[in-house]
Amino acid sequence: MQQSLNHLINWNLDARDGEIGKVRDFYFDDQKWTIRYLIVKTGSWLSGREVLLSPAVVLRQPWESGLFPVSITKQQVQNSPQIDTDRPVSRQHESELAAYYSWQENWASGLYSGALWGVIPATPVFEPSILAEMDTEASHDNLHLRSAGKVKGYHIQAADGDIGHIVDFIIDDQTWQISHLLVDTHNWVGGKKILIEVRHIGSVHWDNSTVSVDLAMQEIKDASAVDQWDYIVPGGEKRESENHLSSHF
Repeated sequence: MQQSLNHLINWNLDARDGEIGKVRDFYFDDQKWTIRYLIVKTGSWLSGREVLLSPAVVLRQPWESGLFPVSITKQQVQNSPQIDTDRPVSRQHESELAAYYSWQENWASGLYSGALWGVIPATPVFEPSILAEMDTEASHDNLHLRSAGKVKGYHIQAADGDIGHIVDFIIDDQTWQISHLLVDTHNWVGGKKILIEVRHIGSVHWDNSTVSVDLAMQEIKDASAVDQWDYIVPGGEKRESENHLSSHF
């Protein structure tokens, strides 16, 4: 089922022993377009410290609207490696988190264990050659890890001109894969928002905050408009309008 990332901001994480805090943002992999981490601002019990948590700790649906049940405890979060979420996340930080929580190091294996919600996967065993590569890369920043909040606002460049800007991301709530960009075209063709599948993304230009797509301006102008009920599924309930997503790019 589809979910809007905007809709999931400020959801609480409900641990076995109480609420951990609220989701502030998400990090995604800009090559695989998959959500890698939830950025969580803890409550007063941990002085508002921000932590990174993998979607692997989120238990299966159905979710109550505004609440993510998770398979970890507040004590685990309190004792987790501290990471400055305002700075780029390094490979070493990812390794430390993966080792502490025993979740899979996605950047090393190239695999995403999205089907294992509620089950913390065993720490993977890597071949010596992969371990050597991990050691080499560990001290570097993960340049493919991007903040969804910061990418919102990026301009969309069609094959023949600018057409809008990103206002939201649509994800599959079982795999945490980003399926669509929600694009506001008000300042270009006026009055509507449209959905563009990530398969149409040609490249992302981080230096000037633009995303190029392989669609023509006229194709985008002719696309059907959407409203929030076409892509928000409160509480994980399936809506008939969810099928409307398949009619967009």
